[in-house]
Amino acid sequence: MNYLPAALAGFGTGLSLIVAIGAQNAFVLRQGVRRQAVLAVVGICALSDVLLIALGVGGLGAVVTAWPAAMTVVGLAGGGFLIGYGLLATRRVVRPAGQALAATGTSTGSAVLTCLALTWLNPHVYLDTVLLLGSVAADRGPLRWVFGLGAMLASLTWFAGLGYGAQLLSGVLSRPVAWRVLDGLVAATMLIMGTMLLARVIIDR
Repeated sequence: MNYLPAALAGFGTGLSLIVAIGAQNAFVLRQGVRRQAVLAVVGICALSDVLLIALGVGGLGAVVTAWPAAMTVVGLAGGGFLIGYGLLATRRVVRPAGQALAATGTSTGSAVLTCLALTWLNPHVYLDTVLLLGSVAADRGPLRWVFGLGAMLASLTWFAGLGYGAQLLSGVLSRPVAWRVLDGLVAATMLIMGTMLLARVIIDR
């Protein structure tokens, strides 16, 4: 069997689904720049993807599709959370006092809880990993788990690179104005994605 082509296909497919700027990536980037709870955040994101990809390859996508109410609940909770987080980031942008918070950061426990929420309350995570990757992997037949392992490796590589590579920007972001720009990016990403999630849930009902 051609294991390498299947693994490379999985790696490429998985990478293409996670490199876009999103709520999770924006948070990992911010934690990486601040050098706070990076290992925990990277670990949560990567291991969550590994678990969800395994569930998708194992056939959970069919179960999720048959229970649309679950996606509705996740969409409402996730949309509300993203908008709330986006508003907090907006406050840090418009209020100079918020820059002190950006410099000192939050506790590891707070970062972990936020990362878990951004990961597991985001319906896009389930759509990409469980449904889409699961269906593509199914087309690989007996090589579907090799394809899945490639996708898992892509997630591990991406989040590790994003979290620890972001530290290279710490010099650029040593000025308060730079933090305001980063928080502006985070705020825009969270607010847009949160609004889109809520709108999609309302339209689909």
